[in-house]
Amino acid sequence: MLARGFTLIEIIVGIVVMAIIGTVVTAGMMPLFRQSVDPWQQVRAAELGQSLMNDIMARSYDENSDRSGGQLRCGENTAPSCSASMGPEAGESRADYNDVDDYHGLQACDAAIADILGNSLASDFSGFCVNVSVAETQSNRSKLIQIAVTTPTNEIIRFASYRGNW
Repeated sequence: MLARGFTLIEIIVGIVVMAIIGTVVTAGMMPLFRQSVDPWQQVRAAELGQSLMNDIMARSYDENSDRSGGQLRCGENTAPSCSASMGPEAGESRADYNDVDDYHGLQACDAAIADILGNSLASDFSGFCVNVSVAETQSNRSKLIQIAVTTPTNEIIRFASYRGNW
């Protein structure tokens, strides 16, 4: 009489072969799993960078700029000269930033990332960092605002805009 079916050894060999195939397939797909997160983080970085850029662009060009209608520009004959220093004035916190160059040198990561009202955005941007630099490009005419947002995977997304003296 002939026995039909698989022996225990054949079953074990089959399980081992299937485990090896599963491991190879999964290992080959791991880079795809990591890359699937990149677009999500890029969108989050774009949201953070654009939000911060909107906040900065809503500020006055300079500490000495006219804030009541912008009829006078700093550096003009009838207006005070533009301030020479970049960065916040002494004792000024982010809540007090009132001109573009106050944001120069701003660095924030995780819990330090906050909205315009000072509310922490750590839960939305965990692992993200922002760096802001502001440079005068033409004497009293425009400032270049550059924002670098670093994602949790260390990808740097850059934003830049000019703020004119108007």
